[in-house]
Amino acid sequence: MIIEAHDIHKSFGELEVLKGVDFSADAGEVVSIMGASGAGKTTFLEILGTLSTPDSGCLTIDGTDVLRLKSRELASFRGRRIGFVFQFHHLLPEFSSLENVMIPALIAGRKTPEAKKEAGELLARVGLSDRLSHKPSELSGGEQQRVAIARALINHPAVLLADEPTGNLDSRTKEEIHRLFFDLRDSLGQTIIIVTHDPELASMCDRSLLMRDGTFVK
Repeated sequence: MIIEAHDIHKSFGELEVLKGVDFSADAGEVVSIMGASGAGKTTFLEILGTLSTPDSGCLTIDGTDVLRLKSRELASFRGRRIGFVFQFHHLLPEFSSLENVMIPALIAGRKTPEAKKEAGELLARVGLSDRLSHKPSELSGGEQQRVAIARALINHPAVLLADEPTGNLDSRTKEEIHRLFFDLRDSLGQTIIIVTHDPELASMCDRSLLMRDGTFVK
């Protein structure tokens, strides 16, 4: 298993958001998580991404007990082993597509020529070989999301976490991004966990889970 989560609880004040969630994902598996707003989906994804700490429970990612890591170790693990794709791309506007993709690799300590070469290869893989020097303002929404996906992959993460990755895109672009996720799974063996409201995307996944009131509905 790439991810194993057991009995995850999380509260904010008096509000119990996650109520003993169990979850696992195999290498190369694409899993969608659906549910109404407020069901706990994004909170759970943040815990899987080590951006938030559960009040109790166990979480192992790629063989590492992440809840035992100290702050600096956890930040390093997150940068190397977890990729994030959000609804809003969070690209840096002053940098080109190539530079945006390179940045996580440089932060991880990789040398510039290596990071530049791999960033170019990833942008080609997501269909943007002719957009390397373009800044985000010169790209369509779908192209920006492709850059964000390439950026998420630059450090060879064990798992890619996507939160409503096509929520802001038109129907045609949405379908292209959907296909891209599965192309990446097929070509890279990438494990992908997707929080989505889109039933079409959920139906394409290996498994689709429904979260309701802080737990998965069986």
